Amino acid sequence: MATFIGDYTCRIDAKGRVILPSAFKKQMPSAANDKFVVKKDVFEKCLVLFPMDEWDRQNSIIRSRINPYNREHSLFLRGFYKGTAEVVLDASNRILIPRRLLDQVGIDTEAVLAGQDGKIEIWSKYLYDEQAGEADNFAALAEKIMGDPERNT
Repeated sequence: MATFIGDYTCRIDAKGRVILPSAFKKQMPSAANDKFVVKKDVFEKCLVLFPMDEWDRQNSIIRSRINPYNREHSLFLRGFYKGTAEVVLDASNRILIPRRLLDQVGIDTEAVLAGQDGKIEIWSKYLYDEQAGEADNFAALAEKIMGDPERNT
């Protein structure tokens, strides 16, 4: 499994293609194929790019917690898979992201690809930069989650 680190500002061409930064390509295991799944994030106004091995891992987690005969679970599954697309790196290390997904998160010509452990978030540059000003909020969150093991709730 890959662990992606770093964030990179990238251009999106008129067809919706973005070049995968070479640092991310190097962080992928040599056995990884060049297939990914892209979808809108559950919580944020960004896209998430999953290498296939991470996508399979996420699906295993979901399958272990879902009863397909439970109405709420079916509703969750529908929402989770809505708008997903399989994408492939081309010979020039570009990924073609469906325009409908780019439009959902407000990405036009510039995006930030940000590594987040086993996945890559794809943000509009504007929204990503806007979040950079929230350092105090992050410090408080880091303290809450990581600072005191007895308070992890």
